[in-house]
Amino acid sequence: MNDIRKKLKEELAVLEYELRNELPKEILIARAHGDLSENAEYHAAKERQGLVSAKLNKLKLRLAELAMIDFSKIPRGKVGLGSKVKVLDIKKDEEITYNLVMSEDADAANNMISTSSPIGRALLGKEVGDIVKVNIPGGLKELEVIELTTVHEMEAEASE
Repeated sequence: MNDIRKKLKEELAVLEYELRNELPKEILIARAHGDLSENAEYHAAKERQGLVSAKLNKLKLRLAELAMIDFSKIPRGKVGLGSKVKVLDIKKDEEITYNLVMSEDADAANNMISTSSPIGRALLGKEVGDIVKVNIPGGLKELEVIELTTVHEMEAEASE
């Protein structure tokens, strides 16, 4: 979770710099060209200013949401937000490692699954040895939790 916060804060700093320093200069230069009604540089800079401002607001909201997460309520020894879970797909006899993340950070191609996805919901609260059955578009999946690293364990390792 600290990685997510750090990444968001870095992105926030870059966008704030652009909004407060680079875009005002671009707008001033574009204004110097004269007639604003047909000034493509001016309109592009103003449009970018609106986009950057909207993205900044979204990032600030996201950071506020992260700050409200009570990590003490995320279970220890059980699958929860931020957990890295290795499961065995019983039917395929195949191991898969999932990272449980918030929906905005989900990336199925990289096994970053949301806690609100069908597999994510099924895994929440489970422990090593538990078997879950999940209905997904491809049919019923049976997964056995074979390894678990919780967000608490990752935080402890990171602080060492």
